Amino acid sequence: MAKNKKKYYVVWEGKQTGIFDSWKECEKHIKGVAGAKYKSFSTLSEAEKAFAGRYYDAIQKKKDNVPPDLEKFADQIDDNSITVDAACSGNPGMMEYRGVETFSGLELFRQGPYKHGTNNIGEFLALVHALALFQNKQDVIIYSDSRTAMAWVRNKKAKTTLKVNKDTALIHEMIKRAEKWLKVNTYKNPIKKWDTKVWGEIPADFGRK
Repeated sequence: MAKNKKKYYVVWEGKQTGIFDSWKECEKHIKGVAGAKYKSFSTLSEAEKAFAGRYYDAIQKKKDNVPPDLEKFADQIDDNSITVDAACSGNPGMMEYRGVETFSGLELFRQGPYKHGTNNIGEFLALVHALALFQNKQDVIIYSDSRTAMAWVRNKKAKTTLKVNKDTALIHEMIKRAEKWLKVNTYKNPIKKWDTKVWGEIPADFGRK
């Protein structure tokens, strides 16, 4: 059996920044850090070049390592893109969301789990989180598999039926913050529908179906 190729990990934002030569060491500096920014590279020279530059330039993942399940659709999916998704156990229930690089699967952000959320709310918050994250990198394309969340973002209003009470107060506060961000900020990032029927599950899927 062939040995795994060595990788180098760059941390731009974490408990400690720098270049690390193992995932274990990298994880130590990013675990529990909200918005940690990191990425792996196959050579030290690539890692050094990336660390000297900007995180958002480094995550422009090209289609050089396309996962097998996406390989035959690679020409249909944008290079410079990320995907977002949410998961919820119950309705309402424990909800979380995340965003990943489309082709590498690198997790860019994850929030939750939060009690008393819904899947639609999670999808909406994930989209707004992605828009805020890439506000200064507006050529990044964002894929979502939720038409509902996409409509809520377009309308700058989450039309949720989740009742307001002491249990859902945190979720509703998060919704208000997201709606406010949409109303006071502009963005040019294209939001596109992930074609689940053709391409399969969105890469940001939590894999709990």
